[in-house]
Amino acid sequence: MLIVQKYGGTSVANLERIKKVAEKIINYKKQGHDLVVVVSAMAGETDRLINLAKQITEEPPLRELDLLVSTGEQVSSSLLAITLHSLGFPAKALLGYQIPIYTTNLFTKAKIKDIKVNKIKNELYKGNIVVVAGFQGVTDKGDITTLGRGGSDTTAVALAAALKADLCEIYTDVEGVYTADPRIVSKARKLKKISYEEMLEMASSGAKVLEMRSVELAMIYKVPLVVRSSFSDAEGTLITEEDEEMEKVVVSGITYNRNEARISIYGVPDRPGIAASIFGPIGEKGIIVDMIIQTTHPDGKADITFTVPRTDYKQAVKIIKEVAKKLKAERVEGDEHIAKVSIIGAGMRTHSGVATKMFETLAKHGINIMMISTSEIKISCVIDEKYTELAVRALHEAFNLEEEIPIKEEIIKKVN
Repeated sequence: MLIVQKYGGTSVANLERIKKVAEKIINYKKQGHDLVVVVSAMAGETDRLINLAKQITEEPPLRELDLLVSTGEQVSSSLLAITLHSLGFPAKALLGYQIPIYTTNLFTKAKIKDIKVNKIKNELYKGNIVVVAGFQGVTDKGDITTLGRGGSDTTAVALAAALKADLCEIYTDVEGVYTADPRIVSKARKLKKISYEEMLEMASSGAKVLEMRSVELAMIYKVPLVVRSSFSDAEGTLITEEDEEMEKVVVSGITYNRNEARISIYGVPDRPGIAASIFGPIGEKGIIVDMIIQTTHPDGKADITFTVPRTDYKQAVKIIKEVAKKLKAERVEGDEHIAKVSIIGAGMRTHSGVATKMFETLAKHGINIMMISTSEIKISCVIDEKYTELAVRALHEAFNLEEEIPIKEEIIKKVN
C-alpha cells in the first residue's frame, strides 16, 4: 500500500517525540508499505517566527513573512529524516519548492494549483521514506508561499490525491473526531466514522481536528481519510462517503468557533450591485466572509451585517470604512466578542424540528441569538462569546450525543 501520513506540531514538538513518530513510521515500513510523511513545524515554532517579525513591524511584508515561517517545516522534516536514517531506514526530506508544489501567489493563504509527483515516485522507487515539509509551496515565479493555518493537512490530502494513495492518515494530539470538544464536554464521544460533508461543515464551523480545504480535497478526490492519535494505537475516525447508517443520526456533533468577528455597515443604498461593492474588496484580500444578514428599510436604505475570521477583523474593518465613505453609508460598527455555535448532522436532511430544539435549548439557558445561518446539514448561531461553553454543553445534552449509535462491523474494520 501507498500511505500518506501527516504529523502535526505536537507530534514533532521535540526530539523525543520525533523519535516516537519515526518508530511508528518504521512499523508501517516493516509491513511493506510505501510511505510519504508530511510534517508540520514543531509546536509553537510558527507563532515564534511570526512574533519575531512583528517585533520589527506590526505589518511585515507577506512575501517575506511566508519565507520566514516556512522554515519551521524545513527544520521538522529534516530532523525526522535524520532520525529515520539513524534508525537504519533511508529517508529523503523534500521542501515544497523541491517537489514542486505549485500554488497561487496569495501569500500566507496560498492555494495549491498543481503537484509534480515524479520526484516523490522516484524516491519511493529507491526504497526511501519521503518526508515532506507541509504548509508550503512555490509560485510559478519561484516565491515561497504558505497555505494558511492547518495547511499541512491540505498538503497531505493533496499529495494523497496526486499520488492516488491507498490511504491518508492524519495524526494529531486527539484520537479522532468527537461529538464535541472533549475539553469542554466531558461526555463527548469519539465517532467511528463521519461523512466528508459532515466533516467539512465541522471544519468550517470551528472544529480544529482537520483544516477545511483538506476535507474539500478528500471529498472531491475520494481520498480515504483517517484521523488518529500519534500518542496511542487507539482506533481513529474514518472520514468517508455518506451512507444510510449516517442518515439515522440526526446530529453528529456540536462545534464552536471563537475566531469570529461581526461587522455591520448601516444605511447603505438598497440597490443592485451594493453587496458586490461591499464584499468585492474583502474577497480580493483573501478574507473569508461567513454569515451575512441584510435588513432593508422603507426609506430605501439597508443594513448589512456579516462575520469574518477574528484574525482578519482589523483589515476587514479598514476596508469596510473606506467602502462606507464611497457609498455614503451612515456608520460602521464591529464586535470581536462573539462566537459561533453549530450543530451538524447528515440526518438533519430527513428529520424535522431540529432548529426548534436548538433555539429552545439556547433560550432555556438565557443565551441570545444574534445571527443564524443554515444548510442542509448544519445550523449555526452567533452568540455572545462568554456563553460559548454553556451553549456547547447544553446542546450536546439536548441532542443526547453521549449515546453511541451502533455501526456496522464492516465499517469499523476500515478504520483499523
